Amino acid sequence: MSNDPLLQPYQLKHLTLKNRIMTTSHEPAYPEDGMPKDRYRAYHVTRAKAGVAMTMTAGSAAVSRNSPPVFNNILAYKDEVVPWMKKLADECHDHDCAVMIQLTHLGRRTHWNKGDWLPAVSPSHAREAAHRAFPKKLEDWDISRIITDYADAAERMYEAGLDGIELQSYGHLMDQFWSPMTNTLEGPYGGSLDNRLRFTFDVLDAIRARVGERFIVGIRYTADEAMEGGIDAEEGLEISRRLRDCGKVDFLNVIRGHIDTDPAMTDVIPIQGMKAAPHLDFAGRVRKETGMPTFHAARIPDVATARHAIATGQLDMVGMTRAHMADPYVVKKIMEGREADIRPCVGANYCLDRIYQAGDALCTHNAATGRELTMPQDDDIRPASVRKNVVIVGAGPAGMEAARVAATRGHAVTVIEAAPHAGGQIRLTAQSPRRKEMISIIDWRMAQCAARDVAFRFNTYAEAEDVLALSPDVVIVATGGMPDTSVLESGNDLVVSTWDIIAGDVKPGQRVLVYDDAGDHAGLQAAEIIAKTGAHVEIMTPDRSFAPDVMAMNLVPYMRSLQPLDTVFTVTYRLKDVQREGNRLMAVIGTDYSDQRTSREFDQVVVNHGTIPMDDLYFSLRPQSRNLGAVNQEALIEGRPQPMTANPAGGFELYRIGDAVSARNTHAAIYDALRLVKDI
Repeated sequence: MSNDPLLQPYQLKHLTLKNRIMTTSHEPAYPEDGMPKDRYRAYHVTRAKAGVAMTMTAGSAAVSRNSPPVFNNILAYKDEVVPWMKKLADECHDHDCAVMIQLTHLGRRTHWNKGDWLPAVSPSHAREAAHRAFPKKLEDWDISRIITDYADAAERMYEAGLDGIELQSYGHLMDQFWSPMTNTLEGPYGGSLDNRLRFTFDVLDAIRARVGERFIVGIRYTADEAMEGGIDAEEGLEISRRLRDCGKVDFLNVIRGHIDTDPAMTDVIPIQGMKAAPHLDFAGRVRKETGMPTFHAARIPDVATARHAIATGQLDMVGMTRAHMADPYVVKKIMEGREADIRPCVGANYCLDRIYQAGDALCTHNAATGRELTMPQDDDIRPASVRKNVVIVGAGPAGMEAARVAATRGHAVTVIEAAPHAGGQIRLTAQSPRRKEMISIIDWRMAQCAARDVAFRFNTYAEAEDVLALSPDVVIVATGGMPDTSVLESGNDLVVSTWDIIAGDVKPGQRVLVYDDAGDHAGLQAAEIIAKTGAHVEIMTPDRSFAPDVMAMNLVPYMRSLQPLDTVFTVTYRLKDVQREGNRLMAVIGTDYSDQRTSREFDQVVVNHGTIPMDDLYFSLRPQSRNLGAVNQEALIEGRPQPMTANPAGGFELYRIGDAVSARNTHAAIYDALRLVKDI
């Protein structure tokens, strides 16, 4: 028996959980037709197989038709969900992993133009800022029907063989009843706390009448909305005691905060640069006050923090959800004494930000997450049948992932890098203190490569003859790109790049235009550096909104930093020209919407326009390669080795990946490497 607090079993009612680690309810947006089909099941089964004690599926599975999904949620109101959930539960149970699901009605946290175009409903007409729907104020017959919908959905999950369900009560309909901010009903469901809680207890009564006492029913709820006029901590603790005393709730999963705006949601689910486990002590207070089985998850990204949460009695089960998106083998590696091998969650929040822009959840540096049917996770990478000599040029995220995967497959790997350190653009990104965690993407791969005897040649600018001197079987060019600032009709020589500012190679001016038509982090990162010097900064984009690739939750800390400073944001205008007038620069500004042009004076213009590939080495090696650098896309997508037919006289396979192909992002670079090299 292990003495590790995280590896101790926990008895939840009749259910024995084999350890204290769970993945809390979250919707990776993998359903197909609203059903948890093969991709969805593979995601959860992978983590079950790797040792997690309980997987909580489906953040916000919809119980009603007038709760249409806003990010491809499971449709728990359909009978056809039962066999799909049964298959998922059975396969997780085969690995001694408990399975639950979160059920909810979104209330106003959706939109009427989704699903069946039914009006959103809520206990008031108050609109939620994030989803923008003006809801219908609930009538008695609406409430009665939704209570039945909850019971029907719970019964479906009981029939599917799940171990239990969790009701969602933060920002959704149930909490909209609770909060004075969102409940203006009169009569039995509005006014006093007793009345505001009545809907919840009616739902619990209806569910218990269907599933009995043995089926586990919990609730994930806000015990403090942290908002003036909302549920405060004292009222939240009183709600917690009433949930305990009703006798129908088996566990409490504690949330602190509200989620009706992007900044509020980011405080509930913090990202990189924000405090780790900010609500853990409050969750511990709820556990102490109620004596109830208490779960919690909010930026608990590492084993040490999780272990502390259990060892100090703050929690009974600790949620490490984003950590398991980064590395599904967290528990397995703890059990095997391999904690140093755990791929760290860097808090980039690419997973959640993609969901809230109607995408699917992907991890910024684990390209196998969500692709378990086609991509191998770390411990599943197969050894190659023939050992090859693989030369990789470039030690950014693409090159480092290629080196890691090739070495894991047993190849002899040499990495050549012009800089004195690995990292590429990641090292530049990590210059900002708030984003310093990003360097773990590189540090983890360096450690993995060191353990597999990868040879590194730093401070070496590789020419074709340097590569050929190593007698390679495979050459992978991962040289990245350089900033492209040639976006103007004239005056391109008068501007500097965001990289110049971030790296500290160019001193910020005092009146600065940051022209950003790439829309990624670099523009805002440079703007923040400049603004913190006391300069006036105008951030301009030709798009309808600025920095669209930064996405919702990552935008929050930038705004909190920039808005108090001397910054303005200008959308729908395009920088056309820059002209020197004495020691000043005259920016000629146009728009895509008309022929209008205006001029404004600055002393510095900074351009963020992505990168252009550094591909000279690739093209110089192409004629001597067997495949002439070509990638067979069908073989790549289907997971087959690349055919070598273009140039039989060639001496090696040649590929390029990441920004050496085109300007994209970290995830794309890592995915390029993984899906290519796993079959070399």
